Amino acid sequence: MKKIVLVSGATSGIGRACALKFGKAGYRVIANGRNAERLSALSGQLDAEGIEHIVMLADVRDREALHKAILDLPEEWKNIDVLINNAGLALGLEPEYEGDFADWDTMIDTNIKGLLSMTRFIVPGMVERGEGMVINIGSVAGDAAYAGGNVYCATKAAVKTITDGLRIDLAATPVRVTNIKPGLVETNFSNVRFHGDTERADNVYKGIDPLTGDDIADVALYAAQAPAHVQIAEVLVLATNQGNGSVIVRK
Repeated sequence: MKKIVLVSGATSGIGRACALKFGKAGYRVIANGRNAERLSALSGQLDAEGIEHIVMLADVRDREALHKAILDLPEEWKNIDVLINNAGLALGLEPEYEGDFADWDTMIDTNIKGLLSMTRFIVPGMVERGEGMVINIGSVAGDAAYAGGNVYCATKAAVKTITDGLRIDLAATPVRVTNIKPGLVETNFSNVRFHGDTERADNVYKGIDPLTGDDIADVALYAAQAPAHVQIAEVLVLATNQGNGSVIVRK
């Protein structure tokens, strides 16, 4: 029986890359997202690749709707082997004292509470079956704050702590937990951060060869396919000319 991977935030960027990468590696894919049109487009791409999949329309911020969507999964799709908590975003780059309350709420509700909800709904089944893996997509931003990063950096620091705590809590079980911390990845991340300001978003990647969603999906797949006794606890992945969250050397 093929293993099942559930990818949250699967409609773009790292999530989309993970859905395709794991599907091509032989996993059955549950693609979760909150945008029906983008989910449909992804489904078409997965079909074109011959990847067995279903889509799960639910916003991770809506705990009740998310729980219902998980409960409504077909019986043959409920034993999830790998959970990739990828849904997340950054909004704004203002100083903390000028921050937008709505942006803060969205980041906290998605990056922290959404990840916690998904984990709470899926991991008990893994523990009961005695197998499974959780891969959380954190960020280099969780290691240290940078100018304007304030709340976003705090949410990714929370992801690191929550991931470490889950790994400790599961140490007596066969369930493994990984935190992948990407640096500069060229996706629609910056476009979302700057509320659709494409020119400003494009400037983020000028003068450097950034990571891609595929690069991070490769790391996730490696961690998932490691031998059962090997737990890839944490991986920091940076572009070659990026030293940390704030040191980027542009050509």
